[in-house]
Amino acid sequence: MTVIKATAISESATPLIHTVAAVIRDACGRVLLVQKHGSDYWIQPGGKCERGESPTQTLRRELLEELGCAPREASVRALGQFEDAAVHEPGWRVRAQVFEVVLDGEPRAAAEIAALHWVSLPPDPALPIAPLSRRHILPRLA
Repeated sequence: MTVIKATAISESATPLIHTVAAVIRDACGRVLLVQKHGSDYWIQPGGKCERGESPTQTLRRELLEELGCAPREASVRALGQFEDAAVHEPGWRVRAQVFEVVLDGEPRAAAEIAALHWVSLPPDPALPIAPLSRRHILPRLA
């Protein structure tokens, strides 16, 4: 597997990582966040694109790896592109193409994901949520 770490420079002259991220809601309208092994932060499920992948191919691969289930193809809806500080790569910024999806199955923590958490909107201010999610993605869903 070849993982691409982007070397493009954002407007702030900080190295930039391109990713995709998923917004997944349950029947109560809560949003799924995940926590990687060894991390204090909750983030949207998703990840970095591999060479030659489209954003929706990356989304499908990452959700299968991290949650054990794929998005229903007809449910994938683009929400926009957002950028903020990367919590797992100090000194980098992350720019994510964000998609709302419905999963085909029940999510479970797999691969690098240690835990899942369904959050109500607006989220608890004490919950350590990554800036990309807290400042950009979640406010657009409330």
